[in-house]
Amino acid sequence: MNSYMPSAAAIERKWYVIDAEGKTLGRLSSEIAKILRGKNKPTFTPFIDTGDNVVVVNAEKVKVTGKKLDQKIYYKHSDYPGGMRETTLREMLEKKPEDVITLAVKGMLPKGPLGRSMITKLHVYAGAEHPHAAQKPEAYNI
Repeated sequence: MNSYMPSAAAIERKWYVIDAEGKTLGRLSSEIAKILRGKNKPTFTPFIDTGDNVVVVNAEKVKVTGKKLDQKIYYKHSDYPGGMRETTLREMLEKKPEDVITLAVKGMLPKGPLGRSMITKLHVYAGAEHPHAAQKPEAYNI
C-alpha cells in the first residue's frame, strides 16, 4: 500500500476571488490561509505547496470586533537604533488596507521557504477592481 504524493507538476492551481466587505479580519484570514496552503484539496501534502491563488477585493471594508481599531498595534523596525515604528490598525486601514490582510494571513502560514512561496499567491486590493480577470477567478463564499 502506497500513499499518493502529488508531484509539483501534477498540482492544478485555481484562482479564487474573495470579497472582504463586512467580513471579520481573523475569520477571513484563516480561510484565505487554508486556500493558499491547499488544505481544502484532497491532495494536501504538508511539505509541498499545493494551494491555489487568491484575489481579495474590498480590503478597506474589512471589519474587526471590540476595541482592536485602536488597541491593535503593528510594529516595524528600520534596523537603526531607535528605529521602532508603531502603527494602529485604524491608521493601517486608512493608509495601507492591503497590508492588514496580508500580514494577518502571513502569520497563519508556515515559516520558511514554503510559507514565503505560498504568500506570493495572495493578491490583495483595497477597492473592488482587480487586474486578474484573464485568469477567470471563481467567486469563493465564506
